[in-house]
Amino acid sequence: MEVRARRGRLAAARLYAITPEAEAAAVERVVAAWLRGGVDVVQLRQKRLARGPLLELATTLALECDAADVLFVVNAHVDIAVLSAADGVNVGPADLTVSAARRAAGPGLLIGASASSPDAGLDAAREGADYLGTGPAYETPLKSEKRVIGPAGVAAVAAAVGLPVFAIGGIDRSRLVELRAAGVRRVCAIRALGEAPDPEAEARAWKAALCD
Repeated sequence: MEVRARRGRLAAARLYAITPEAEAAAVERVVAAWLRGGVDVVQLRQKRLARGPLLELATTLALECDAADVLFVVNAHVDIAVLSAADGVNVGPADLTVSAARRAAGPGLLIGASASSPDAGLDAAREGADYLGTGPAYETPLKSEKRVIGPAGVAAVAAAVGLPVFAIGGIDRSRLVELRAAGVRRVCAIRALGEAPDPEAEARAWKAALCD
């Protein structure tokens, strides 16, 4: 996907799904369901896989997402993102800095970053981030050490930066009405989408809730 097309799809994106920790075959199945359900971005986040299998899985998912016109992002590993022909890489506080990731990736790869305040969001934007994951919007066991900023905190970051901002942390479908009321129209989810009994139907319901 060309850079202009990537940025266009990012600007239109509403639903960002992050893969659960699972065997590669299970990840492939859930991603296939998400693609049928209408997600806009898929992020491969697998911290237990060795780099060889991770690259193999990333390459497979990149092809499937490209065929569906869905953005594919690799968590943390710029080299895996480049080698798999992913659309982007997402870096967190313990990974490369945004500026280092941009130097390594070049201008063609989308770069996502984390920000829990307007100042942090502005710093990431200045360093070259294309989009932000902002939260925790709600309490979550995955980020129990972080202060919850709530929907209003997510909205404040979005208002401060000229980038797409995705709410993340503790979000399930019941929270979408509250998020939208705060002006938040972009969300990330891991467990609520990945652990749903029917990931395709769940993704479709989320997308409808965000886009109606």
